[in-house]
Amino acid sequence: MTSADSEQVWRAETPHVLAALLRRSNDFEACEDAVQESLLAAAAQWPEDGVPDNPRGWLIRVASRKLIDFQRSQTARAHREMDAVAQSAADELYTESAASTALADDGDDTLRMLLLCAHPALSDTSQVTLTLRAVAGLSAAQIAAAFFVPEATMAQRISRAKATIRKTGATFEAPTREDLPDRLRVVRHVLYLTFNEGYTSSGGDVLIDAALAREAISLTELLHRSVPDDSETSGLLALMLITYARTAARTTESGDIVPLAEQQRTLWDRHMIARGTTLVEQSLPKGRVGPYQLQAAIAALHGEAARSEDTDWLQITMLYRMLNSIAPSPTVSLNLAIAVGMTHGPSAGLDALSPLLEMTEQHRNHRVHAARAHLLERAGDRTAAKSAYRLAARLTSSIPEQRYLNRKAGR
Repeated sequence: MTSADSEQVWRAETPHVLAALLRRSNDFEACEDAVQESLLAAAAQWPEDGVPDNPRGWLIRVASRKLIDFQRSQTARAHREMDAVAQSAADELYTESAASTALADDGDDTLRMLLLCAHPALSDTSQVTLTLRAVAGLSAAQIAAAFFVPEATMAQRISRAKATIRKTGATFEAPTREDLPDRLRVVRHVLYLTFNEGYTSSGGDVLIDAALAREAISLTELLHRSVPDDSETSGLLALMLITYARTAARTTESGDIVPLAEQQRTLWDRHMIARGTTLVEQSLPKGRVGPYQLQAAIAALHGEAARSEDTDWLQITMLYRMLNSIAPSPTVSLNLAIAVGMTHGPSAGLDALSPLLEMTEQHRNHRVHAARAHLLERAGDRTAAKSAYRLAARLTSSIPEQRYLNRKAGR
């Protein structure tokens, strides 16, 4: 079994293993740590011994023992209580049938875990990071890359978030009707970040982590089924489907990046694009338009273009302006500048990009420099474009992106 195979199993089972432990103990921090210990044990044993017939039951047994060991080290009282729980858990979970019975309704487990991690006692950043860790199974390094902070900083944030959950006494229960809208907002943001990390990996030697991207889509499908009338959840699902539909055309057989304008569009999954477009059309008329609906509408315009030159860049620019008015961010500003450059010419795009280049926190964002290089190349300033491409290549930790940007610089 390869490490990639193991990781795929872990991502699928992590929320269910954590849910099983939380049914026996409300100590979120200890339970999550125990789950991580069980994953380390699996990483050591599964490649040699093979995947167990019931990987979830295996992980729960190991995690339960780790939790017991932790509780025993705390107090004698915890020792007695958890020892009794441990014996019961071990007796139940040693058989596959018992484990299946104890973990009925996987979807409900995952949804409740998503909502628990979106607890109102946590800051927005803590809610997102904890969910990416406990439900999506991302490493501290992957989460740190999504937020452009050092790995050590992110590890501290995750630890503080788990401690906060423990201190608040939060339980593994559904939120109140009043809490639900805010909790859903955080869950959507978490799933969005998870998908982005899978669709364009922030580091490593491959561009796409398909398993992670599909996991994000699967969780969003679950959320959509739970709240079918929530238009922003529909928009998020549509955005993921339309975007992921381009996966087969994004890289060559050797793993090199193929930019959107050069992709073989016959490789796009038209069924996914059609379903995503339908979701957009159904959600847009419902009440206030949100950022995910607008992003999905932009993706749909790209998906509908049979050729790159058929892309309706004027409408895309208008949608990005709307998005920038309701949900401004450096990423939106970057994409708006590119759209302006495609609509009104590279000089206009460079003017739109210049405010980002003046922001200190964006100086090391390789995508800003890559966009500038692209616009400079279109404007005919080959020397400046070459320098910008090389700078962008140095700043990214993604090997496929490095190859692509260096290739552009050389060309």
